[in-house]
Amino acid sequence: MIFYKTEEEIELLYKSNDLVARTLGEISKAIAPGISTLGLDKIAEEYIRDNGGEPAFLNYDGFPNTLCVSVNNQVVHGVPSSYELKEGDIVSCDCGVLLNDFYGDSAYTFSVGEIKPEIQQLLKITKEALFLGIEKALDGNHLRDIGFAIQRHAEEYNYSVVREMVGHGIGKNLHEDPQVPNYGRNGRGLKLRDGLVLAIEPMINLGKREIFTEEDGWTVVTADGQVSAHFEQTIVVRKGKAQILSGFEFIEE
Repeated sequence: MIFYKTEEEIELLYKSNDLVARTLGEISKAIAPGISTLGLDKIAEEYIRDNGGEPAFLNYDGFPNTLCVSVNNQVVHGVPSSYELKEGDIVSCDCGVLLNDFYGDSAYTFSVGEIKPEIQQLLKITKEALFLGIEKALDGNHLRDIGFAIQRHAEEYNYSVVREMVGHGIGKNLHEDPQVPNYGRNGRGLKLRDGLVLAIEPMINLGKREIFTEEDGWTVVTADGQVSAHFEQTIVVRKGKAQILSGFEFIEE
């Protein structure tokens, strides 16, 4: 079942996603060698609650924390722990918020101090791929146009696209239809209409695309041990240009 949102609902979705964006901005101030991933999680939970929201991921299907924090070869759904970030690490922080009965969702992969140039490029290209996908989220286009744009850009640089994990619709539920793959062929899939709200989230690997889930039942890692990057924004399909609800400006300030 696909739910198209009214302008009133989109305004509420903007508020929940703005809180996600601000939370990631708070986390960005703390990213440095020596902070634990659990420390980042505590910052996020406190900030969300202090601003009237609830952590969307906490206890979602049994997930134990506020953030998914995925380091280096962890692709997504990393569980915060006592692990302390080190110079040269990369860390994806995926954050969800429930505010006014609507969900927000966004992710950003941060570098910890100086990172290798080839990893810096992976982050750059993955973020570019996200925005190329968002450019295709237009009324009248097709769902797979988004994935095609992401896949083409990633594969131009010989990176690989994770296929098992996808983006999704979002609204009064954290995960709604449709699923949004990060690969595909132009002109295929659902015809996009104004008011459809999507969380688009490419997960791009430096090496091969194969992944597996660790014994904790949550943490997804690359099969070859190479690093992975993950960026996500929640957007509204519009005529002419997609509307971004969860911007990166608070991080990049």
